[in-house]
Amino acid sequence: MPLTPLDIHNKEFTRGFRGYDEDEVNEFLDQVIKDYELLIREKKELKEKVDYLNEKLGHFTNIEETLNKSILIAQETAEEVKGNAAKESKLIIKEAEKNADRIINEALHKSRKISIEVEELKKQAKVFRTRLKMLVEAQLDLIENGDWDGLFDVDLGDGQGREE
Repeated sequence: MPLTPLDIHNKEFTRGFRGYDEDEVNEFLDQVIKDYELLIREKKELKEKVDYLNEKLGHFTNIEETLNKSILIAQETAEEVKGNAAKESKLIIKEAEKNADRIINEALHKSRKISIEVEELKKQAKVFRTRLKMLVEAQLDLIENGDWDGLFDVDLGDGQGREE
């Protein structure tokens, strides 16, 4: 058990022949008591301070651990978001390429269909031109035919035939 200031104060020394000066010893013991009390007080204050600082250190250690965990979670979340964004962008690109292919195929199909229709219209126009030409030539033949002259010679029933 450690020595207390009261132990020092109550210490009795045996008296011997030619011993120390009692007043000087008592004065020295009083000084030792004061210094020892001061040291005990300082020790108590320092212990309280150490306890307080250890408590604060524990608090800050908890905060540090929490922040480290939060940083790790944030990094994991950022990586997950980045990965999801990459996947989504790939899906969007794939969908866009698919739509582009579909649009191109539809355009090619329409282009071929229009090309076929244009060719069909050209054929029909040639046929129409040929028929029109044949009709016009037939009409010209009819006009140039000598049968017209005979029409003017026909008796119309009034008994007067016309000749020119």
